[in-house]
Amino acid sequence: MEQVVVVGAGLGGVRTVEFLRAEGFSGPITLIGDEPHEPYDRPPLSKQILAGTWSEQQALLHRGDFAQLDVSVHFGSSAIGVDRAAVYLDDGSQLPYHALVVATGVQPRRLPGQPDHRDLHVLHTLEDCRGLRDSMSRARSLLVIGAGFIGAEVAATACMAGLEVTMVEALPFPFARVLGEQMGQLCAQLQTDHGVTVRCGVPLVSFVDSDSGIAARLADGSTVQADCGIVGVGTVINDCWLAGLEVPTSGGLLCDTTGLVEGTDNVYAVGDIAAWRHPIIGDRPRIEHWTSATEQAGVVAQRLAGKPITRQADTTPYFWSDQYGLTLQLVGRCDLATSVEVLHDPGTVKGTVAGYFAGDNLVAVLAFHAPRLLNRYRRMLAAGASRHEVCSTAAELACR
Repeated sequence: MEQVVVVGAGLGGVRTVEFLRAEGFSGPITLIGDEPHEPYDRPPLSKQILAGTWSEQQALLHRGDFAQLDVSVHFGSSAIGVDRAAVYLDDGSQLPYHALVVATGVQPRRLPGQPDHRDLHVLHTLEDCRGLRDSMSRARSLLVIGAGFIGAEVAATACMAGLEVTMVEALPFPFARVLGEQMGQLCAQLQTDHGVTVRCGVPLVSFVDSDSGIAARLADGSTVQADCGIVGVGTVINDCWLAGLEVPTSGGLLCDTTGLVEGTDNVYAVGDIAAWRHPIIGDRPRIEHWTSATEQAGVVAQRLAGKPITRQADTTPYFWSDQYGLTLQLVGRCDLATSVEVLHDPGTVKGTVAGYFAGDNLVAVLAFHAPRLLNRYRRMLAAGASRHEVCSTAAELACR
């Protein structure tokens, strides 16, 4: 393999070039990123960097100079087009490749009519975080539109900084599509226990002019207002530059079990934009999790380096979220579940553990700051434990 071009300097792209060198690939590598900064980790944007407890340097993904890896970088350059032989950048340059790795991820979804207002933000980039942090430093109140993980983490950060926080969610409860009603209500309780006003089942109809701050009209006719706001209503994939590949992109780039984009022989995808085929189930989930991007990068690097593929993109995804000093951990795929059972109920949010089942099979586990319990059930999930085995274990542990 002669020339590898990696487009996207987030987690998946950076780990791909690092793994390529670690696997002994000696050919030329080019890394392209549309932001001018050194590549950084995104999870701290809604927590430590937003709160000011971390410096931006602490979030850097690669410690050291990319030149030490003999990697050419184009930071602050965007890919605007591609064909089966080259990538085209907005500065007019053309980069030929023998293998292309697409790691351009996702961008925040915007609401219809969402205004460009200095105190209304999305959160995906370092610039977004800087802008939101500046608004929060001048504010006493924050409006959070969307009760997903970004909204929940920003609400927690703002609340702990002393802001009055209102969270608005169109669905009947937070995380409705991900966690189900019972656990979604528990996530709402985590917010309300800390003083956040949570309003669910009231879609935003429009933003309205306000003498100061942000104001929004809701479907029930009421208006909510705050000094600043954030919109966290999901993501869309960064695929606008990929038309020249002539492959489907609407559900993410469809890949085989090693990251090769189907319909190509030299294009790979990792991270949030990639929909890898599950080796057992056969479907193609697009998993927007930190660990999945890292694992996929390792597999693609081994394939490009011509090495036996000993790494594995874990078929059991793992995700965590930090809120109010608690860590929520989710392992497995809730989307496959047909029922949910509370395995441990201490009477508080902290310590609650829930199992997600597809028929008799455990497919996911959610734990609210209960790492030891989660690890126990994670092993059972990997072993294919049945509902009876899981519930028996829960009953045994409850008696200790």
